[in-house]
Amino acid sequence: MTDSRSRFVVTGAGGYLGPHVVSALADRGHEVLAVVRPGSSAPTDPRATRVEADILASDFDVRTWGEPQGIVHLAWQDGFTHNSPAHLGQLSAHYRLLTAAADAGCPRITALGTMHEVGYWEGAITADTPTNPLSQYGVAKDALRRALPLALPAETSLAWARAYYIYGDDRRSNSIFRKLLEASDAGRTSFPFTSGKNRYDFIRVEELGRQLAALTEAVDVTGTVNCCTGEPISLAEKVEQFIAENRLGISLEYGAFPDRPYDSPGVWGDATVIREVMARG
Repeated sequence: MTDSRSRFVVTGAGGYLGPHVVSALADRGHEVLAVVRPGSSAPTDPRATRVEADILASDFDVRTWGEPQGIVHLAWQDGFTHNSPAHLGQLSAHYRLLTAAADAGCPRITALGTMHEVGYWEGAITADTPTNPLSQYGVAKDALRRALPLALPAETSLAWARAYYIYGDDRRSNSIFRKLLEASDAGRTSFPFTSGKNRYDFIRVEELGRQLAALTEAVDVTGTVNCCTGEPISLAEKVEQFIAENRLGISLEYGAFPDRPYDSPGVWGDATVIREVMARG
């Protein structure tokens, strides 16, 4: 564990996940630098120090952050657009930023990964599951995951936090849950859907924020760590649950869309390590 109060930098603090990580670190008593893009209108937790910076610019100097005990790197353009050219186009900038932070003496780096690094898989994903990404997003994330351990000095503790299907704070996402809310706003009473049989590992964005905060403190935990529930649930069950909880008055039109042949019938994360981390308190 780190000292009772440490200083952490969170990049991408204005994105979908960032505010929840900032708040989780602040809840744990830490000082947080919340880094957002220049001109960002995204709100940040008032307990954090807000910093606007183009961190992927070639002339950005990580030393302007002082000497933080850790960096949680969430910043990533077009995360909801899996074949955006930005993923590979900016890969070297992410690599440059994190290696520069390590060279400047940052002792702990937690970088956000994705289950899309793995590609098609059936069953539980572990840290050792082979990767075969099927999108530009997955390819870029997996390349960074592979490259960083080869480049960082031995004294830098690196955790690669592999995230799964995130929901919650849904109007700020680009998920089916946001689409359902918008359909309800428009007065629709039905929603076209697949069979919904595929099972996934859904995690609330607030819980993922807490997991990332705890993982960042756990400097002895390194390598790829699944940040997830470890409990798969069918898409149909999760969506029906969401409709009921939000009282949307929408019925799903099962079978309106065919199931995609490249979607796994069931995939989830092995949560053994993250459960141990969360149990530390």
